[in-house]
Amino acid sequence: MSDLTLYIGNKKYSSWSLRPWLAMEAAGIPFKEVLIPFDFPAGNPRFREVSPVGQVPVLHHGKFRVWESLAIIEYVAELYPEAQLWPADRVERAAARAVSAEMHAGFRALRGACPMNFGRKPAPLAVDDAVKADVRRIETLWADALEASGGPFLFGSFSAADAMYAPVVNRFEVYELTDNPTSLAYMTAIRSVPAFQRWRDGALAESWVVPEDEV
Repeated sequence: MSDLTLYIGNKKYSSWSLRPWLAMEAAGIPFKEVLIPFDFPAGNPRFREVSPVGQVPVLHHGKFRVWESLAIIEYVAELYPEAQLWPADRVERAAARAVSAEMHAGFRALRGACPMNFGRKPAPLAVDDAVKADVRRIETLWADALEASGGPFLFGSFSAADAMYAPVVNRFEVYELTDNPTSLAYMTAIRSVPAFQRWRDGALAESWVVPEDEV
């Protein structure tokens, strides 16, 4: 039994929960999953019981807690170096961390207008120029990384950087935000990852509906 417990939100909507869950699951890192649903307009009071910031995801390792998706990934990468969550090459590792940090801190227009939603049937969505700029930047970022690595993932094999962009794959798909061939091929590669498919299946089995995330 693992002594790591990852607390997450709804698989249908919680993009920040998907990131560390997918990184750990794809790498075969053992952990216990505890899902606390967003069943109140402002979240869920239970989040405060497990997280010092009242949000998920949060990872418990014994009495220690670490929150924020990217920090969780960094922590488990140090616990399980053999899982190779980051590229082995120093330059590639720095690049992977840079694009992951860009995802963590940026693309606010896209994230605000197009919530992750595994329950949404694909259909086009009219978006403003700020969202279009985010989409173009992500398309460029993906294309540059894939050209350098040869694909099919951003740095060759599946890494933490791919986990960080997995919610964008859902957004691009369900809101039909891209027709770029390179982006579409990369999205197909992410959807082929068994761990991604397990998350998707779990999301589709959920009955909760969060109105503010139903665009």
